Amino acid sequence: MTLKKFFFVFITMISYAAKASFILLPMDETTQQNHLKAYGITYWCIEKKYKASWLLNYRGGSFLLADAPEIRKECQIRGVSFEVLSDAETNQILAEIASPSQNMEAVVLEKAPKVAVYTPKGKQPWDDAVTLVLTYAEIPFTPIYDEEVLSDQLLLYDWLHLHHEDFTGQYGKFFGSNRNSPWYIEQKAASEILATKLGYKKVSDEKGAVAKKIRDFVIGGGFMFAMCSATDSFDIALAADGVDICEPMFDGDASESNYQSKINYIHTFAFKDFILDRKPEHYEFSNIDMTEKRIIPMEKDYFTLMEFSAKWDPIPSMLCQNHTQLVKGFMGQTTAFDHNLIKSNVLIMGSCELNGEARYIHGEKGKGMYTFFGGHDPEDYQHRVGDAPTVLDLHPNSPGYRLILNNVLFPAARKKKMKT
Repeated sequence: MTLKKFFFVFITMISYAAKASFILLPMDETTQQNHLKAYGITYWCIEKKYKASWLLNYRGGSFLLADAPEIRKECQIRGVSFEVLSDAETNQILAEIASPSQNMEAVVLEKAPKVAVYTPKGKQPWDDAVTLVLTYAEIPFTPIYDEEVLSDQLLLYDWLHLHHEDFTGQYGKFFGSNRNSPWYIEQKAASEILATKLGYKKVSDEKGAVAKKIRDFVIGGGFMFAMCSATDSFDIALAADGVDICEPMFDGDASESNYQSKINYIHTFAFKDFILDRKPEHYEFSNIDMTEKRIIPMEKDYFTLMEFSAKWDPIPSMLCQNHTQLVKGFMGQTTAFDHNLIKSNVLIMGSCELNGEARYIHGEKGKGMYTFFGGHDPEDYQHRVGDAPTVLDLHPNSPGYRLILNNVLFPAARKKKMKT
């Protein structure tokens, strides 16, 4: 071989070795400077038809993306840490993940889900953690409310979020503390006007109809993620279908006598055998919620994420991806769920070891799936009415907010039937 030809081959080999084929967004605790925006980058790549995979349990649930100059640039703009990988390095990682001895799996992300957030028009005296984090991560979503739901516009979306909502028609049970507050009076009047406009005599009837439309969306194959009071009030509305559980200050007439005996738990998604709270002035819907039953000091308030088999049960594994298994607790109107009132076919993915309460649960309904997450804001321990929104630039690595974004992204995964 001539010297000239040798140098040509040598330079070619160096160029090939230096050429990257993939980008890794590491999601471990020490390497990633902005976990939340990494989800937005991944969503952006899927939307633009780039190849993307979720590496379950590999360095905190990292993302493997195709290499392209615009992806690198977008990572730099958004402040997301990334590592450039050669084909050989990528194959080595994928071989490690594929090993039967490793609780890891590479899940292909195929389609960017169309996201809807159920939220009333106009400013609320509280903020919505999901809306905050979707905006921060730059994941596009469409706000919808009762008119859109009742006109079957949920069919346009893959994923629906419900937050601090009351599907029972009791205006969030704020009567005791806020009945004279201008915002409460305005919201009550606006709800009544909307119910009348949509053809319902009572807000409770209209909200019940909305809950049933959302139920049908999930049964038909949709994904629903609910937080705070949307979790238990949704199930209560389904169980109380056709039963008047509202007192006169909510709907203008008395509730049905002995209405507790008429509650039908067959219709619920996640909860069973719960007892409704009859006091209109009490800020509680039922005994599902653990807020007043738990005796846990703030400094010890944590919940543990369960570990699932990534190869056999990729869905709960995706939903629990994080850089820590121990997540700081946070309060809400519905803080956590009494584990004794959860149906046996519901998967508990996160629970508090001090009292056994469930914080993070998942289930299937028909062809669809749902996740319930207790609490209001993962980075505001006791978020109150009128408090300023959380500034996520101060919490770019929030484990609690990561759980929300896991739920946004998992519908993008190539579908595999659960084996257990």
